[in-house]
Amino acid sequence: MSTKENLKEAFTGESEANRKYLAFAKKADEEGFLQVARLFRAAAYAETVHAHNHMHFMGAIKNTEDNLKTAIEGEVAEFKEMYPAMIEQAKEEGEEGALWSFDVANKVEEIHAGLYQNALDNLGENVESFYYVCNFCGNTVEKEAPEICPVCGAPKKEFKKIE
Repeated sequence: MSTKENLKEAFTGESEANRKYLAFAKKADEEGFLQVARLFRAAAYAETVHAHNHMHFMGAIKNTEDNLKTAIEGEVAEFKEMYPAMIEQAKEEGEEGALWSFDVANKVEEIHAGLYQNALDNLGENVESFYYVCNFCGNTVEKEAPEICPVCGAPKKEFKKIE
């Protein structure tokens, strides 16, 4: 395996660890283990540092225009290719929870592609706006959270403002 392949594998592992540790931290918080939650969040942050280092040395971080194009390409591949196949398999296997998870992610990836495309189309205009993300399905909206999430039906209070 080449160093480039090792960097990519290490990036994937560090990224997965970050997400896993953040989920573990949320659970520890819910169970009242605040110090353990802090430890998981600290380790998650460290894994992000590692992932960013690996990306840097892979040459995967470009200028913002190119990064937006890469993001659009990835989101489009997810909602056009990856998730539809996963949705079909979950249907065939009767995996209702996975089906829901794949379906909402698929819908939101298309939304992300549109948001990235809008940012690319308006690059350099620097119009300030905030984004809101649904805590249940990840739906991402610009400017103001909707009263009801159009993807999963969650109420407005379930949207987190991203600054």
